[in-house]
Amino acid sequence: MTKADIVNEIAKKTGVEKGVITVVVESFMDSVKESMTNHHHVYLRGFGSFIIKKRAEKVARNISKNTSLTIPAHHIPAFKPAKSFVAKVK
Repeated sequence: MTKADIVNEIAKKTGVEKGVITVVVESFMDSVKESMTNHHHVYLRGFGSFIIKKRAEKVARNISKNTSLTIPAHHIPAFKPAKSFVAKVK
């Protein structure tokens, strides 16, 4: 499902025009990105959590050149679904 599909589904269910729904969806995504950029988690009860995970430093290998390089520790965004969400998908 794409962002356009989500906008279409919400527009059908609510009767609000697609332009307004698009602005709302974009604003939601921008808010989540901004919050996570500032190292804050986003919790949506019954849906899941957008969290920031820390990846440890590790050594990787370049097989074609037979060399190793160090990948520094860094943060990545992650999504952890709520238990009710997982149960529904199962």
